[in-house]
Amino acid sequence: MRLIYFLQNIIKTFFALLLLFTIDHSSSISALDLPMNKIDSNIVEELRLNVPIEYKEIWLKAEKEIWEPWLLKQDGFLGRKIFYNQKTGEALLLVSWKNRKLWKNISDVEVNKLQEIYEETVKSSLGIETNPFKFIYEGELFEQK
Repeated sequence: MRLIYFLQNIIKTFFALLLLFTIDHSSSISALDLPMNKIDSNIVEELRLNVPIEYKEIWLKAEKEIWEPWLLKQDGFLGRKIFYNQKTGEALLLVSWKNRKLWKNISDVEVNKLQEIYEETVKSSLGIETNPFKFIYEGELFEQK
């Protein structure tokens, strides 16, 4: 009799734990499931880089002459804003895209090729050997409604 009672309690405990586990995992939501990550919603590419104040004008000129014309030709490009913090020497670029799919359809090979042209132009303009603009961060921002 005690054995049957003991087995019944083990079975009840097992099913209670199974139920809790199932409820816990069925209610969890993946970050990719959130509405803000919908493939058809606007997205902003966030880029941060270190731009020493003495090179700020060269940086702005290179951005305007190299990246801007290329961006204007990209499918899904909506615009960009450039910010600069003089105290920290940090630049912030916010590039708006129609959606993530169009942005990510741009090949890395093409972007890397343009980055090389950009860096060579900057180094040549400044008469230096290395790119003075150190990459800090790249991220994705979704507008919250």
